Amino acid sequence: MLLSFNNVFESELLNQINELAEIEIPKETTILKQDAYIKEIPLIIDGSIKVRKTDENGKEIVLYHISPGESCILSITSCINDKQSNAEAITEEVTKLIVVPAAKVKEWMDSYKSWRKFVMRLYNSRLDELLNLVDSISFKQTDSRLYDKLKELQQKHGDEIKITHQQLANEIGTAREVISRLLKQLEKDGFIALDRGVIKIIQSL
Repeated sequence: MLLSFNNVFESELLNQINELAEIEIPKETTILKQDAYIKEIPLIIDGSIKVRKTDENGKEIVLYHISPGESCILSITSCINDKQSNAEAITEEVTKLIVVPAAKVKEWMDSYKSWRKFVMRLYNSRLDELLNLVDSISFKQTDSRLYDKLKELQQKHGDEIKITHQQLANEIGTAREVISRLLKQLEKDGFIALDRGVIKIIQSL
């Protein structure tokens, strides 16, 4: 169950984690709402979660993804500081996770060096991702951001990428109409083929 964490935490902490609830959550389930107070945080065993920020008009941008062996650093920091979450988390596929109560999150910060190292490593990793996101949105043209994202998704999922135009727009911080126009041009140029909810890579971008 805890293969992803066996080499991360000492045995005493692993024993405590083993006693916590393990649950399976369906795809596209909101497990953390924006502006909610944090009562528990997830340790991901299998699956994937995206963390996104949504404005008052419903426009969203994906901040980062959480993979097996990780947790949500925004949830952890909000939990430790007793603050409301400034983002929401949604499962991208069927996801298995361990539920860690807020009290344990705080207790382990004082009691276990491995937990503190885990939290700091997550913090540094997510900070790098967020800085790259800001850099990409601020300084890169939209078409370059799209190519980079398609290459990243191709490496993860192969030549057939299951994603909608709106989801892709959210990933790179732009409007769906812009993404649709750029994708149609890529299809016209023979690099991709578009189907409903699917982008097929035909030539290297």
